[in-house]
Amino acid sequence: MVSIRKAVFPVAGLGTRFLPATKAVPKEMLPVVDRPLIQYAVDEALEAGIDTLIFVTGRGKGAIEDHFDVAFELERTQADRGKSVAALEGTRLTPGNALFVRQQEPRGLGHAIWCAREVIGNDPFAIILPDELLIGRTKGCMAQMVDQYEKVGGNLVCALGVPMEETPSYGVIDPGARDGVLTEVKGLVEKPAAGTAPSNLMLPGRYILQPEVMSLLATQEAGAGGEVQLTDSMAKLIGSQPFHGVTFDGERFDCGSKLGFAQANFALASRDKDMGPALKAWANDLLTN
Repeated sequence: MVSIRKAVFPVAGLGTRFLPATKAVPKEMLPVVDRPLIQYAVDEALEAGIDTLIFVTGRGKGAIEDHFDVAFELERTQADRGKSVAALEGTRLTPGNALFVRQQEPRGLGHAIWCAREVIGNDPFAIILPDELLIGRTKGCMAQMVDQYEKVGGNLVCALGVPMEETPSYGVIDPGARDGVLTEVKGLVEKPAAGTAPSNLMLPGRYILQPEVMSLLATQEAGAGGEVQLTDSMAKLIGSQPFHGVTFDGERFDCGSKLGFAQANFALASRDKDMGPALKAWANDLLTN
């Protein structure tokens, strides 16, 4: 079985829900405490043993590439002043393992993944959506998924239980047999109408897919929202290749929404050993006064 060594990060979106903050700053560069969202996603991939990171970008996204470059002037200045550059560890990706591909038209997630086809080649690969911040209890989400991939192979999606009334907002799994954290995927439904969802297992933006999905995406017609939906092409793999959901052990923050982004900042900051106690005391005063 071929190991998962490549990951695609679709980062070409306009981030309109965060305007005006994202007028000149990519939404993936918005910080949760002291790291941008894209850094959390990259760290998750590296923890899972992935070493080829493919960023599908668009116009105005140069800050992402700059973030993962060597900041010579900054590092030299810090060194000359006797200050540590430890905070920059993990931000220096080499050209060999950080590749940037352009999505020239906003045609949806499926099209963004298809734009990485030449780099993916014939290898299985992971997909990580950076605005879905997933914090694992013992290890990251993608590391959990790679562990299961090594057992069953095929295609895997992250699965997360949500209240049934929320399912119309997500892609949802039609489940088959369950074995621990693994659930057989019999079908995928994109944003089912209220009361029609086959389960409460939604897809929170983590995937491991076989390269055959690329040929399906090449001819995939526009679906929900007038965009090329990744879910539609994944659904066509079901039955011809193994397909499972992996129940995620951890927390999810939807940082594509303002509320989720604020919740992520507060949750992670409140756990910080330096600022956490003071932040929680301040929040308690705010709520009681």
